[in-house]
Amino acid sequence: MTPDHYRSAAPIYDLWARLTESKAATIAFEMARVKPGQALLEVAVGTGLFFARMVAANPTGRNEGVELSPAMLSRAQARLDALGTDNYHLQSGDARQLPFPEATFDLLVNNYMLDLLPEDDFGPLLAGFARVLKPNGRLVLSTMAPGPHWYHRAWGALADSFPALLTGCRPVVIGSHLSAAGFAIEQQLFVSQNTFPSEVTLARKSP
Repeated sequence: MTPDHYRSAAPIYDLWARLTESKAATIAFEMARVKPGQALLEVAVGTGLFFARMVAANPTGRNEGVELSPAMLSRAQARLDALGTDNYHLQSGDARQLPFPEATFDLLVNNYMLDLLPEDDFGPLLAGFARVLKPNGRLVLSTMAPGPHWYHRAWGALADSFPALLTGCRPVVIGSHLSAAGFAIEQQLFVSQNTFPSEVTLARKSP
């Protein structure tokens, strides 16, 4: 994943998200169970669609957002500016080197990032997520996923044959990687929106 990865996609990403990811985002937000006063982190905020919802729901807490792509970060900043609040901090950053101390956050959210990366990166990334979460901290992940029907599998075939069309996204399975990083899965839901297959996962860091 590079800062250029989403440069061409940034102008149309909100439309793509509305058509294929908004249902999963709603479920992810419900799983997150944001309560005012918590310390929250979203890694890979994209254009800030999810992050803006977190900030609005956590007016008295800490809201941190990290994004590698300058094009996406610029759009996220504009979206947050429109909220008229300052209870958040957005910064450029790499998910592989999160700039936070150990045991900082109650909740970490990461949407549609792991499915862009080599599987060999999953372990170190999830270990980094565990590092910055407090004991019993919660992790909410959304990913492109394998699906049971032919039209779900067609998305996987498209990802294999024409990866640039999906900005490198492809179906992934993350359960064993979460366990290896010290997370216990509490809930996993498969979501299909306009045939696009996603999985939303709630996991908890070991005490």
